[in-house]
Amino acid sequence: MRQTTIAALATPPGKGGLAVIRVSGPEALALLRQVFAPKSPSTAFQPRMMMYGHFADEGEVLDECMAVYLKAPHTYTREDVAEIYLHGGEIVVQGALDALFARGAVPAEPGEFTRRAFLNGRIDLSRAEAVMQLISATGAQAAGAALRQLQGGALRFVQEAQAELIRLMAGCVAAIDYPEEIDQAEAVGDLAPGLLTLAGRLEAACDERGGKILEEGLQVVICGKPNVGKSSLLNALLGEERAIVTDLPGTTRDLVSGSVTLGGIPVHFKDTAGIRNSDEVVEQIGIKRAREAMKSAELCLMVLDAGEEPDAQDADILEDLQNLPRIIVLNKQDLPPQQKVSAWLKARGVAEREVLRVSAVTGEGMDSLRAAIRERAGNPGENALTLARHMRLARQAATSLRQAASAMEAWVPLDLCAVDLNDALAALGQITGENVDEALLDEVFASFCVGK
Repeated sequence: MRQTTIAALATPPGKGGLAVIRVSGPEALALLRQVFAPKSPSTAFQPRMMMYGHFADEGEVLDECMAVYLKAPHTYTREDVAEIYLHGGEIVVQGALDALFARGAVPAEPGEFTRRAFLNGRIDLSRAEAVMQLISATGAQAAGAALRQLQGGALRFVQEAQAELIRLMAGCVAAIDYPEEIDQAEAVGDLAPGLLTLAGRLEAACDERGGKILEEGLQVVICGKPNVGKSSLLNALLGEERAIVTDLPGTTRDLVSGSVTLGGIPVHFKDTAGIRNSDEVVEQIGIKRAREAMKSAELCLMVLDAGEEPDAQDADILEDLQNLPRIIVLNKQDLPPQQKVSAWLKARGVAEREVLRVSAVTGEGMDSLRAAIRERAGNPGENALTLARHMRLARQAATSLRQAASAMEAWVPLDLCAVDLNDALAALGQITGENVDEALLDEVFASFCVGK
């Protein structure tokens, strides 16, 4: 157990109305007494009592501030903690930190407060990771998923899986220890189906797409041939003039990006160069980038001009999107419609549910398009596991379970099958932090901010 006393700024650096310095460790109270002079000494330094006074270093007052002492174990780190509430300014904060460091406090490493909370048994590792997930959430959906994990969502799921696996392992051990009473055929008949069922539950709990959307947002590419209104559509979706709009074909030569939040999900749009046959070198590069962006997108919006009959270039683009997630957007509904467009789409197997009719100029149909885009994002974070590390370990455990079941059915001795079962149990333990080493902890907490 670490015995040093650490200190760090717990609020973002820079100018602000308030800055909070957090101190944690066995000398937290002693350090607070050395630098903080309370206005009412007779009632000062009582646990959980906010005090008004002055921060002073060697008799020189640095700030008029508030402070509180929190006694272990009822603190974030389960250590003695002191928090000092200063005016937010770089000179004041740095002076206060320097005073604490001069008296023996050690600068906290990134995530060290949360790391101590884990090491002291206040939270498991999955909850520790949820802290940073909540801090870095870029949308309401990501924040909700982090909060569910912070409240023990991943922990409960993993503990239930561990309990089921231990029950199955007990059956395996019984067959190993009492072969005269339980033959291998009987044991395999009871154990293998349960192992496969548990493996399926672990795999189903992994939401890689949802995890990526929570972390990075939904990536949407707007594509189509020139002059169908792609840039106008981007501007309408963003609510600002981000892309240049002209009547000249090929105005957009490179990817133009912008982001909005739809239903708590960050959505990142990319307007692409119009796809057509071109001999111009710069335009060819833009078209190549457009096709690459289409392949990597979570959703493609193929824009067609509702006032023109589709041509061979439209057909080529539609063919490129054949196996990609897509919505067909019939733009320019404010102009006289071309009735052949619907028949053209139907002839190429495009279902009516894939088609939305909009006008980027008047706003007609735009709310429906936004709703359709949000629907395609799904509800990421509802599954038990959304962090990449958790999903990797859960899939690793599932693989070990399937290997054990396969080995049992191939009449491999049960004591060898038990090796795979132990590997699965160890992988699950790494999710919650039961089986971790310093290297893993360093990896987990390296992404944390200082002061948390």
